[in-house]
Amino acid sequence: MDQQEVDVEVICLVGAFMVMEQDHLVQQVALAEREGEEAAEEERRRRAAARQQAAWTRPWIQRRRALGWYDTLMVELEREDPREFRCMMRMDPAMFHELEGRLHDRLKKRDTNWRPALPPGLKLAITLYYFSSGVPYSTLQYGFRVAANTISLIIAEVCQAIIDEFRDEMIKCPCTPEEWKAKAEEFGKMWNFWHGLGALDGKHCGMKSPPKSGSLYHNYKGFFSIILMALVDARYRFMWVEIGANGACSDAQIFNSSHLKRCIEDGSIGFPPAENLPGDDQPMPFFLIGDDAFALRTTMMKPYSKRGMTHKERIFNYRCSRARRVVENAFGILAQRFTCLLNKLRQEADTAQNIVMSCVILHNLMRTRYPGEQDAMLDREDDHHNMNPGEWRDGRQLPDLLQNNGNNRDTRAAKNQRDYLTEYYSSEAGAVAWQEKMV
Repeated sequence: MDQQEVDVEVICLVGAFMVMEQDHLVQQVALAEREGEEAAEEERRRRAAARQQAAWTRPWIQRRRALGWYDTLMVELEREDPREFRCMMRMDPAMFHELEGRLHDRLKKRDTNWRPALPPGLKLAITLYYFSSGVPYSTLQYGFRVAANTISLIIAEVCQAIIDEFRDEMIKCPCTPEEWKAKAEEFGKMWNFWHGLGALDGKHCGMKSPPKSGSLYHNYKGFFSIILMALVDARYRFMWVEIGANGACSDAQIFNSSHLKRCIEDGSIGFPPAENLPGDDQPMPFFLIGDDAFALRTTMMKPYSKRGMTHKERIFNYRCSRARRVVENAFGILAQRFTCLLNKLRQEADTAQNIVMSCVILHNLMRTRYPGEQDAMLDREDDHHNMNPGEWRDGRQLPDLLQNNGNNRDTRAAKNQRDYLTEYYSSEAGAVAWQEKMV
């Protein structure tokens, strides 16, 4: 065999060996792929078995329909003891069902293949019970058998639904002279203080410190808060509210930057023109009633704060303070009905504002449907017109704002107007029979 034949033979052997090696590598790759697929399939089976073993919902929560408060306790109270139902929900069963009907479409969710949606009535019941008790979500979950993280979403959802459904209907600020005059007539007849359009005040609502807010929400009483500024009519209903200013602000700061004051100053709010007081012949402007935190204006009357007042000035202070007391009582009713406002709200700032707004709306709804509800808790006057403090004053209150006037200087025209009212309420035309013994 010559050299050429030897070379050809070698080449053939090398080619055959390479083919064998390639086939072996292909087999190894195929074997590795099969082993990988088997391992992946085994991992999928293991995870599927683990998912089957783990509960989608904790067992005690799955027994909600059988043991939860909404389907058991509330049904029993509605049927057997409506008074305790009212104590639990802060409203009668009829009022609860009216709310549920109005909010049903806003709160209803679709059922899924994984689980049925929570009923709108259950969401409403959880929210109202939180408003009435202020208990933490981690405690609330055991009664209604709904997880705490779900409750946090439910309360935010229900609050927004209440605001969207009822705000324009329940919080209506008058905007025409006729509407304002009707409010002034109520103040005159009920509180013997004429031309008063509403009582204005602000209160702190405690909350946790918002993230990265520093001392912005820290108030002068030493805790974090947002502020509820409100204008209240003679029947303890909120006509205008502004919620969310940080706790470091004062009454005057919030009111001076409010939309309400801008509308008063430009005349777009519809205050009626000046008219004569009853039994008098001098036109008197209509005005709001405030405390010493506000600057004295022709559109804002407040009591005297100086020392050494005359007898007539003390009589004016009594008459003015008697009318202004309605806003304090409105805050008292609000906080005693919805005691979450007496505790520290632990939600984020936006949710806390919606909770306060929802409580204000429900307060007005209850005052509209049941005007005598909780009147026993109000400040009352006996037959001799002595003031007996209401029950709401025995508990914790929403703290007052800091009385800080700053540069809000009283105007000369406003001082003259107050002096005229002082003379009027000490005259035969404006005096009431019992005022002399009250000062």
